[in-house]
Amino acid sequence: MGALCDSRGRSRTGPVDDVVAGVQRGLLWCPAAPDLRPVGSCAMSAPHRTSGTAPQEQALWRRRTLGALSGTVLDVGAGSGTSGRFLAPGAEWLALEPAPSARLARAVEARPHSRLLQSVAEELPLADGDVDAAVCSTALCSVADPDGALAEILRVLRPGGRLVFFEHVAAPAGSGARLLQGLAAPLTRRFDRGCDPRRDTASTIERAGFSRVVLRTLRTAGVFGGLAPIIEGEAVR
Repeated sequence: MGALCDSRGRSRTGPVDDVVAGVQRGLLWCPAAPDLRPVGSCAMSAPHRTSGTAPQEQALWRRRTLGALSGTVLDVGAGSGTSGRFLAPGAEWLALEPAPSARLARAVEARPHSRLLQSVAEELPLADGDVDAAVCSTALCSVADPDGALAEILRVLRPGGRLVFFEHVAAPAGSGARLLQGLAAPLTRRFDRGCDPRRDTASTIERAGFSRVVLRTLRTAGVFGGLAPIIEGEAVR
């Protein structure tokens, strides 16, 4: 069983009913571990090790998460359109990219109930409450202003709408991995769509003003697994 974390970062365990009740009250859920570190207002566990690489875990996350979204779905940083392929057929896909590729344009054209939005995440061309769900799949590492982007996502979500996310985040402060992330950051920002691997995206999401945030941290397998911990979860307006 995992650790249920209250707003002061204290962890506790209990029966399944207690866990469910805690999540419904807006507490953060994280895997149990003896080594808890504070992230924002919640105590987060050390990353849970997985047997898959980051791309493999991302594909699994898409399969188990995106098909359950319905209504109008905003895909922030849609890239080549991979996430759109995992949405339910009846969902409306809004693919957001500031400089969309030809591949993304073809994906939007080929899928019914789809629309391409050419804009930055900090200035969404949508009205308040326009979307039922939003997707951030390794996108918040690249936007110029993560707080501004999340404020806009919160604005366009309907009440009760949710943001689902899969993001790589900063390694623990003082670790060798964090040092390497700092050395790599100038290169990733220049050659990987502005990606900054040192961002504490968990804290950014937690302070954005959502009514409930549920997340867990992962450390994936492979050469880069230790350099880029992953967070996945959802935030509800």
